[in-house]
Amino acid sequence: MYQLALLFMKFILFSMMGYVAEMIMCCIVEKKLTNRGFLCGPVIPIYGVGSIFLIFFLSPFKESPILVFLLGMIITTVIEYLTSYALEKIFHNKWWDYSNQKYNINGRICLLNSILFGIGSILIIYFINPWISKFLLEIKDNYLIITTIILLIIFIIDTIYSMLVAYSLRNRLIVVEQLKNDKLAKIPGLLEKMLAKQMKKFKGLKKKSPARLLRAFPTLFTSNQKEFDIMKKISLKEKQLKKKRKKQKAKKKKRLTN
Repeated sequence: MYQLALLFMKFILFSMMGYVAEMIMCCIVEKKLTNRGFLCGPVIPIYGVGSIFLIFFLSPFKESPILVFLLGMIITTVIEYLTSYALEKIFHNKWWDYSNQKYNINGRICLLNSILFGIGSILIIYFINPWISKFLLEIKDNYLIITTIILLIIFIIDTIYSMLVAYSLRNRLIVVEQLKNDKLAKIPGLLEKMLAKQMKKFKGLKKKSPARLLRAFPTLFTSNQKEFDIMKKISLKEKQLKKKRKKQKAKKKKRLTN
């Protein structure tokens, strides 16, 4: 139990460090603060997973910094590529795109990122992991386990919620993309009804949540701009219909009272 708690705490701490690194990078490039994570909380799990993999696979090669750098590049690049591919297949969206970078593969990975990940691997193996291990070992066993349980519950809730938001967005995009089908496009109001139905399924989700994802992953918007424009038009139509219905109800009440 203690070893699992230790491992999970490392995962969370590395995920948080990745989140901070992404925030700093975006702040420098975009000159504004943006939540760059898939989750609502201040963690980016891909960094946590990548760091744990690096610790397990690279620790035996600690005597050779060059080998740590090269293997770190390979491991983290493979993880990033597979994560990008999996997210695209599951959620029907491209979450990041390095097509404008030199020496990229399908826009999923690029040489610059791989080099940065290699440098990160050196930092993790020789500096960050030893410091984190020392810090965690100084915490009493009971406190560490209790903290782990609390953070695990929060992490699970956040993951489920964020996946529902992403899945909702995926469903809406799929419905709107059907406009490309000439037969469906000729049936008036069908797509509006289908999209409205998808939106109703996720009433419990905050309206701002998909917007947060779009800010965190701008590629989602740029690669589906036409679809989002259609969604906006449909949303405006729905608002106009609601206003019309309210006015009709108000008129009906007036007639009844008179």
